[in-house]
Amino acid sequence: MAKRTAVVDLGSNSIRMVIFEKTSRYGFYTTHEFKRKVRLGENSYNNKKILQKEAMQRAEETLSFFKQCALKNKCKKIFIVGTSALRDAPNSKEFIKRIKNKLQLNIRCIDGKNESYLGGLAALNLLSTFKDGTTLDIGGGSSELCLIKNRKIIDCISLDIGTVRLKELFNKNTKKLDEFLESTLKLIPETFCNSNLIAIGGSLRAISSSIMQKNSYPLKNLHDFRYNFEDEKDYIFKILNTDINSLIDFGIKKDRFDTIKEGALIFLKIAQKIKAKQIITSGVGIREGIYLQDLLRPLKYFPNNFNPSLKSLQDRFLTNNTKSKTSQYALQIFDTLKESHNLNIYYKNILIVASKLCHIGEYLNFYFANEHSANFILGGLNYGFSHKEKVLIATIIKLNGKKAIPYNLEHFKQLLPNSQIITWLGFMLTLAKTLSFSEEKINFSFYKDTLYIYNENQKLNLSKDEIKKITKPSNINISINQMP
Repeated sequence: MAKRTAVVDLGSNSIRMVIFEKTSRYGFYTTHEFKRKVRLGENSYNNKKILQKEAMQRAEETLSFFKQCALKNKCKKIFIVGTSALRDAPNSKEFIKRIKNKLQLNIRCIDGKNESYLGGLAALNLLSTFKDGTTLDIGGGSSELCLIKNRKIIDCISLDIGTVRLKELFNKNTKKLDEFLESTLKLIPETFCNSNLIAIGGSLRAISSSIMQKNSYPLKNLHDFRYNFEDEKDYIFKILNTDINSLIDFGIKKDRFDTIKEGALIFLKIAQKIKAKQIITSGVGIREGIYLQDLLRPLKYFPNNFNPSLKSLQDRFLTNNTKSKTSQYALQIFDTLKESHNLNIYYKNILIVASKLCHIGEYLNFYFANEHSANFILGGLNYGFSHKEKVLIATIIKLNGKKAIPYNLEHFKQLLPNSQIITWLGFMLTLAKTLSFSEEKINFSFYKDTLYIYNENQKLNLSKDEIKKITKPSNINISINQMP
């Protein structure tokens, strides 16, 4: 497979291109993203869905620019997919042929079900674990829903309700709009009802971003941001009903002013129709779905216990044996002390990931390496981790065995567990990291509140001063070079 791949989503409203770089068999990350608001579907929905000359010219110029960017970044593959505006247009073949002849680019026009499937595939593989959910991707021409049950894609549908379509067909005609929406919503089967609605697309991300800003949410990451629909429903209605010039007060960017109200309306109607309770924001969609189809084939999902972001960070920044020893010792210490800490498998997995990444900040600079590591994690551990998991991993690495003072944790307080859990995880991680620099074989035993660290055949040459600095849980003692 090509090391770098460009994926272009030719939508009714915007054209976007993402460049992905592969770091190993399944490890990858995003290197660039480009967006232009071309409005390919502009004035087509009220003109028998025919693509207009001006819109096609804008799209051609954008695709020409995107091709230059892809080649400059040494992309060996370029995938271009057309969605609602293209599949609806009677002159779509003419436009596709024009792009092929002028730019030597191939456009694949996909149907609504395939578009829905690709969004569901991306969400299922790249969000933190969820069992059931219904994805909703609101575009300019259509909205796609994908039903996921027991972590498998069950069904896909596409509805002819998109932000640009509604704006052009029902501009200020509220009665006809309500009738159209009511008849369209009846097409959603009851089976699509789900407590988890996975929000995909620019309009829904803009709404999530506004909610994050309103609530002073401590992370900037939109991907995997979750909120209770009932708690925020009235606020979304305010976005829907506010004067367009007041949208800036809601943190809505100006390039969204002309379609955000239609997006909010579609969102509210469908969320209520499927009885959504929790909204899970997805920063990924059709573009990532296309890339994953190519990356994973013939599979549909990543192998068990594999995370592409974790692997990508390891591939790019971690190499030597000290790092693997940290993970080995962290696991041994966790299992040895399990009767004392009583932490479950969830926290064991947190510790394992932290132990794999705790040295990553050293790639940037030895000084303040733990703070650098925390920033790597918050900014680079993008896929497959919840916000709570990312913050906890970053926090225990950043503390580096220091006491978990509430003041220092205040910013992320709403995302962190109690200080006792943080202390335990920080202690086990920092002890493992400290021991990883030793060349001798190390054994662990726990007896009568004492953790024994020893080698059966020789005296360990360990820095007792460094170990003494590590903040321990109150009920734990450490003995070095003595056997229980």
